[in-house]
Amino acid sequence: MPARSPPGRLDRMNDVRTGTRSWIASVGRVMRQPVLRRVLPAMLVSALGDGMSMVAVAWLAVQIAPPGQAGVWTGLAVAAYALPAPVGAALLARFVRRFRGAQLVAVDAALRAVALGLVAILATAGLLNPIGYVALLAVSSLLHAWGSAGAYTMVAELLPDEDRVTGNALLSTFTQGAVVVGPALAGGLTALVGPGWVIGADAASFAVLAATCWAVARRRAASVQRPARTAGGWRTIAGQPRLLGLIAVTCVFFFLYGPVEVALPIHVAHELHGSPGLLGLYWTVFGIGATLGGLGAGLLRHRPPWLVVVGIIVGWGAALLPLGLTDTVAPGLVGFAAGGLIYGPFTAICTALFQRGTPPEALSSVLAARSALTIPSTALGTLLGGPVVSAIGGRPTLLLSALLTIALGASVAGVLGYRYRTAIGATPSPASAAAPSSLPASASVRAH
Repeated sequence: MPARSPPGRLDRMNDVRTGTRSWIASVGRVMRQPVLRRVLPAMLVSALGDGMSMVAVAWLAVQIAPPGQAGVWTGLAVAAYALPAPVGAALLARFVRRFRGAQLVAVDAALRAVALGLVAILATAGLLNPIGYVALLAVSSLLHAWGSAGAYTMVAELLPDEDRVTGNALLSTFTQGAVVVGPALAGGLTALVGPGWVIGADAASFAVLAATCWAVARRRAASVQRPARTAGGWRTIAGQPRLLGLIAVTCVFFFLYGPVEVALPIHVAHELHGSPGLLGLYWTVFGIGATLGGLGAGLLRHRPPWLVVVGIIVGWGAALLPLGLTDTVAPGLVGFAAGGLIYGPFTAICTALFQRGTPPEALSSVLAARSALTIPSTALGTLLGGPVVSAIGGRPTLLLSALLTIALGASVAGVLGYRYRTAIGATPSPASAAAPSSLPASASVRAH
């Protein structure tokens, strides 16, 4: 007679089945939304172009850099692709803060199409120098904070609260899914026709996204009331300590990741003596893992978000260890794939917290302010990564990033544990502990 499953195991299996059915139903509702059904494919095309540029931008910098300065110029180029975001978020706020989500995506995509198109033309003509390259990449990223905010603002505008994590997850999964194909395709195309043509393809993909979002924005403009004037994004965030803390942790996390974008191409090109195809393969396996992880974000909707955040930070650091400890390719590929799987749900979970805690009329400004801090955090880490790689090498830089990231996750876990124990210790009696309103705000970290 077969052994019967214990009741606790049956309950867990039922919970998984129920959660999976709920997630599938939510995905169906999101995909049936008319506007998202049009915009998501264009975002996928644009993400494919950006996935190709993950290889091409760094490889072009390596090619045109003066001898002995590849690390520094690669760091500057990758950083310039994101670093001006806070400048655009601050200086252009008065012009774009009242745009709706589709309009924000459109203006960002249009600017990127023009600037990257110029990079492609100059590179293929042999007229591009490192200074001009970095300058054009900087211009292309000027509205990136608003474009990123616009994408997730669309999700909040078009979907009810119960489907927003799903919408966020699909959006980030489409982006990560393109990383599966983009870098691998870029590796072959870069070797065949050169990185300038690959960046030109990225520019064309942004043109497709801009045209699609402009068409959507014009159709909705007549039927949707303009948002009322509201407090700026910075002021709104400052009034919510939990969101401010989440931004701070995310900024440090992204900063510690930044050197990876410099160290990996240098490690592949100079230490492993590999090809653009090998660099593309690393990003491809990362994209496969991130796609699967992003698809599973909906299954984490009922988990304490801060515990998910801590687990992702520590897990990503651990996944980098094989790259930093050995020159053997296979363990590094496995680690990078696992890192993508672990990181996959991060954007969907964090963005849902902002969508839930921000007034609708302030959401685009708040998300732009968040992007203005988090995007340059990666760029600053990348900028620092150039001198670090030049000083100690690619593989030691990867190891340093891994160890510091694990230390960050452990530190955040320690702080959360201390605050939770302090809040529980401050509860005067079991009766008062049963009343959520009697606990200090720090005790609710597991619920938010």
